[in-house]
Amino acid sequence: MSSAMRQTPVMFNPLSDGFMEDPHPHYAEVRRHAPVHEHPGGFWMVSRHEDVEALLRAEHSVDKRNAQGSGGPARAPRLKGLALIDQDPPHHTRLRKLVSQAFTPRAMSGIELVVHDLVDKALDDLGLAGGGDLVETLAFPLPFAVITRILGMPEIDTARLRELTGLLIRLGEPGGGSRAKEDIEAADAEMVELVSDAISRKHRDRGDDLLTALIDAEDDGDRLSHDELVAQVAMLYVAGYETTVNLLSGGILALLRNPDQLELLRATPDLDRNAIEELLRYEPPVHLARRITLHPHRVGEHEIPAGSVVLASLAGANRDEEFWGPDAGQLRLDRENARRHVSFGGGAHYCIGGMLARIQGRIAVGGLVRRFPGLEQAGEVRWNGLLSLRGATHLPVHV
Repeated sequence: MSSAMRQTPVMFNPLSDGFMEDPHPHYAEVRRHAPVHEHPGGFWMVSRHEDVEALLRAEHSVDKRNAQGSGGPARAPRLKGLALIDQDPPHHTRLRKLVSQAFTPRAMSGIELVVHDLVDKALDDLGLAGGGDLVETLAFPLPFAVITRILGMPEIDTARLRELTGLLIRLGEPGGGSRAKEDIEAADAEMVELVSDAISRKHRDRGDDLLTALIDAEDDGDRLSHDELVAQVAMLYVAGYETTVNLLSGGILALLRNPDQLELLRATPDLDRNAIEELLRYEPPVHLARRITLHPHRVGEHEIPAGSVVLASLAGANRDEEFWGPDAGQLRLDRENARRHVSFGGGAHYCIGGMLARIQGRIAVGGLVRRFPGLEQAGEVRWNGLLSLRGATHLPVHV
């Protein structure tokens, strides 16, 4: 190896060999050799668990307009400007207070029966076919159906809604602007139209569902406006759908690649809840979280200036040997502190749908491995090519 090559600084590089197939070795190299670094791409990256946790808990921004040199997008998509996940306090505080009324433990307790019914049907179909693509038969349809069912969405073009969701997911990806802005704005406008129509019909035909709860959510006389309501419903699809797809596909693949842990889970139903925490740690549904510093942020000897874009490596932090110990890179479903993962973020922006994701993961993964003792991978996995929301698009199995 030449001297020049040896002196090349280690930094985040998603174009490195094999990254899309398995980014964890690269995250580990960055965490060990450049845990905090300024990237020539115009952002900082932090990778250690302690540093990522501190960043997520700090009072920083999620609004890109607060980045230095950013005037914001020329024509900001309507949904991105009003969704809870795109807001800073005090607007975020207000919205979260209203939206969280629909995500209480009491509200979620009734969801388990819905998830059980949907999972049982998907597994029945998988069993009759003798196997198939787990992404297409379980990981994709389950969270989409769950969100649609618990929202109580009136009849809607679900196929088109799914396509639009995929387009809008890419808007939030690092480098997601490579798709023509016109396409994104068209998808945004169509999503607004679809959801607005559903909400208008729900006003006339209310029920015991999440959408009615969001319509009725009130705090000291404050309610969600129509546009805010549209944005929150769209957010549930965009943010809550793909992440659960990744949790299910990534978690199941991790078990298939660690047969001793698969057998442990199959034989130990009491382990289900902790197993989902460990799967979330080991293969997080979101790999990167973006923050914009509102004030100088110190990480060790580095001071990140105010107005800087910072990427928190959730996947890197979740396998940090300094925090998890020497077996950080191993899947251990009985790991005692598995719940300390950062896969759902932290601070004010801790994932509001974390409980719903856990319910789906626990029921779907546990149900799958116990229904089919002969479960095995039956072909190559294909990946979606996304950096932050990395997940499988094809996972063939025999049952």
